[in-house]
Amino acid sequence: MTLNQAEYTDQNSTCPRREAYFIVLPGVMALDVTGPAEALQLAGQFTLHYIGPAPQVTSSTGLVLGGISPLPDTLPPGAILIVPGVKDSRTGFDTPEARVVEAWLRAQRPALEQGDLLLVGVCSGTLLAARAGLLDGYQCTTHHDVIARLRAQAPAAQVRENRIFIEDRQVLTSAGITAGIDVALHIIARVQGPQAATEVARDMVVYFRRSGDDPQLSPWLRYRNHLHPALHRAQNALIAAPEARWQVEEVAARAHVSERHLTRLFREHLGISVRDYHEQLRLAVARQRLQDGCGIEQAALAAGFTSARQLRRAQARWGVS
Repeated sequence: MTLNQAEYTDQNSTCPRREAYFIVLPGVMALDVTGPAEALQLAGQFTLHYIGPAPQVTSSTGLVLGGISPLPDTLPPGAILIVPGVKDSRTGFDTPEARVVEAWLRAQRPALEQGDLLLVGVCSGTLLAARAGLLDGYQCTTHHDVIARLRAQAPAAQVRENRIFIEDRQVLTSAGITAGIDVALHIIARVQGPQAATEVARDMVVYFRRSGDDPQLSPWLRYRNHLHPALHRAQNALIAAPEARWQVEEVAARAHVSERHLTRLFREHLGISVRDYHEQLRLAVARQRLQDGCGIEQAALAAGFTSARQLRRAQARWGVS
């Protein structure tokens, strides 16, 4: 590993810690828990809790998980609640334990609606959230094998296919299993910034994951599937301040290579120019500002564009909104 947890924490020492709660049921998909948990733990600004109706369960792999705390009466404001999938969701969500969790989840609806809770459904865990009525009125997704069941169980939700994950206000749902890591990286980016998410992803070696139709975290990670240190230095500089008016020579200086060499490296390893990469980062910033409720002029300026008109031209060029 190139970085450790202390280094992530040092970079984000001003960020308040967030409480993350994983619901652990019998037959839980091990990677649905351990994947996102590892990412959040590496980021260093999250306190992890494992909760459920039983103090010990056997996971999908046969690994016994213990030290599970009882379901709390209440969750603190700003809590992150993660609902992993189970090995056989047809039977695993009809057990007495699952029914206890379903009722407990239903009681979390007011906190969700008030913005005091971030709900995360991983893989078939989205089905349990749907059964509890937490997805009504939200866009959501799940593993392709159970997408039809999600539509049946959440008729008031907007179910979307072929997405790694979807964020709709206070609800994040993912396609399944390793996609829980993508969701965790997205949460890290929102809480600690894209630089922290990028470095966690680099240590976990999960860059080669996203396509053009993926959610807004993708520009931060899409072109990181390489091991060239100079390129990573250049990308880190651009990600740290995408709104800045970077000149290629300035980026090259940060990477400790010549401008010509950096241009060649971007083309050879990433298949994109420095300027185009920078523009995609700016588009990601603008998109996030728009989703946060900013007007287009304000979003454009926050992302480093000179005007809303320039932002619209960039959006048209890349076919994004």
